[in-house]
Amino acid sequence: MLLELDTIWIVLAIATVAIVSYIVGVFFDGLMKDDGFGAVGNMLVMTGGFFAAVLGANARGTDFDTLGTGAAAGLAGAFAAMALLGLAKAGLSRL
Repeated sequence: MLLELDTIWIVLAIATVAIVSYIVGVFFDGLMKDDGFGAVGNMLVMTGGFFAAVLGANARGTDFDTLGTGAAAGLAGAFAAMALLGLAKAGLSRL
């Protein structure tokens, strides 16, 4: 699904996800403080998690029939990446 898009649509998708991820990243920066990655770091983690989840699901054979199901899978991947990396960073900083 994602790799079949034209160049302009891929750029728009990355820009949209990055903008929303930055807004949520600012929120998480205030929430997580030292256990987070900063606003831009949180944005990069969530943007990477979003596209990794969508591409991973496509690689496993899942075809998203609507934009909503693809966005839901991407959001799940973004928050899972943020949670896992945040927990890993918090755990390693306490050792």
